[in-house]
Amino acid sequence: MIAISKSGVVLGVNSFPIDVEVDVSSGLPAFNIVGLPENAVKESRERVKSSIKNSGFPFPSQKITVNLAPADIKKDGTGLDLPIAAAILCATGILPHDKFQYFSILGELSLDGAIKPTRGILPFAIGAESWDLKGIIVPEENAKEASIVRNISVFPVTTLTEFVQFILDEKEISRAVFDNIFENDSEINFYDDFSDVIGQSHAKRALEVAAAGGHNVLMVGPPGSGKTMLSKRLPSILPPLTFEEAIETTSIYSVAGLLDTKTSIIKKRPFCSPHHTISDAGLIGGGAIPKPGQVSLSHNGILFLDELPEFKKNVLESLRQPMEDGVVTISRSALTLSFPARFTLIASQNPCPCGHLGNTKKACACSQGEIVRYRNKISGPLMDRLDIQIEVPAVSYEDLSSEKRGESSSAIRARVLRAREIQQKRFSGRQIYCNSQMGAKEIREYCHLTSENRAFLEKMANKFSLSARAYHRIIKISRTIADLEGASHIALEHLAEAVQYRSLDRGSI
Repeated sequence: MIAISKSGVVLGVNSFPIDVEVDVSSGLPAFNIVGLPENAVKESRERVKSSIKNSGFPFPSQKITVNLAPADIKKDGTGLDLPIAAAILCATGILPHDKFQYFSILGELSLDGAIKPTRGILPFAIGAESWDLKGIIVPEENAKEASIVRNISVFPVTTLTEFVQFILDEKEISRAVFDNIFENDSEINFYDDFSDVIGQSHAKRALEVAAAGGHNVLMVGPPGSGKTMLSKRLPSILPPLTFEEAIETTSIYSVAGLLDTKTSIIKKRPFCSPHHTISDAGLIGGGAIPKPGQVSLSHNGILFLDELPEFKKNVLESLRQPMEDGVVTISRSALTLSFPARFTLIASQNPCPCGHLGNTKKACACSQGEIVRYRNKISGPLMDRLDIQIEVPAVSYEDLSSEKRGESSSAIRARVLRAREIQQKRFSGRQIYCNSQMGAKEIREYCHLTSENRAFLEKMANKFSLSARAYHRIIKISRTIADLEGASHIALEHLAEAVQYRSLDRGSI
């Protein structure tokens, strides 16, 4: 006898409908799963068999064939346990054929029949919106996450027995309802505040510009100058996540299996700080069926790379595509997947291997060759993509002992929000969210330069041998500076300040 249940599989951050076809026929007892199942899916045979038996239902001692259609899509994860069990129970006459055909089912089974949470529930629910269903049946611990999708009914179940009772109308299960807590939390308190940072007014101004326009930053300075401290406080001045951005970010963390089951949606912009020993697969993503890496986990947030030259060169070079395109494409022999990776890169490094080049109080012990080799670990094309390059000098003892506090994050954030509102109106109707994402067309349209400004920029380009990419990034930064001041046009002083943020191009570091 043949029975079919509906489910879905998540590849990348997109979901695809799957029909779980089960045939129970006469023959020697066997349990086979076909349709490109990965190991986790193949192992579901033992989980499903034990779960059905321990829940008090008979398991057929016949030949069982499970086909996961379409058969040309790879299936991974443990979420297909419950739909396989449902189809087997239907094929043996315990469940009626027509009852659960309007539901898509996902969940992992334990040996005692309990239904455990599985990853990728949010992308699954988003996809199920368009599958012409009455609702989805998911593990209770995943219900809050799935309920974010408002146009589909979510029914949480805890055991296989409860699932059967729900299908047979023997038990009523209330729909999971999104608690709307995201919209009630517009103000998020940050422990780290810019008022804790003593001095470094130039660096704080640069980070304010970076936050306002979504620009990448490289900070160069000796150990203990406050580079890490400044970076960790950048989230406190960033604009809050929009609901759409929050769904994108939550989907990535759900696929990666990093979403707390107590949290329905991520409300803070991510801040990822991988160690310099990370591999390219760890940073970009990878695996037989690719999973998101740190650049995707930083989507709509910050990727902080401390001691940039200590990272492997091939790892750093892999950043070039996502920094330019805002997406990571990972190709394998059987499939190609893309993950969103629109992040702000904040990097830091010492001016030399020992870290004391330019220090008036402590002599540098590095040779010129060592300094050149150290700096050459960062390629020119990657350095070009770092919009803002600034020096962060050592803090003097006088500043450290001062009781005067710096400007608070809330005051800086207010200016950043005003600038972002200007950009939101400017790019309305386009897939652009901040000035750093402008292309050549947008630069021509929104960054008009007077003849005086063009002459100044030409002079700077010739003097410092700026590349075309650096030239355009200076214009983008000046547009952001103008937005912070509420100016409709880019003025000469905006361009001059933007040039100051290209320290490596100017050869001042």
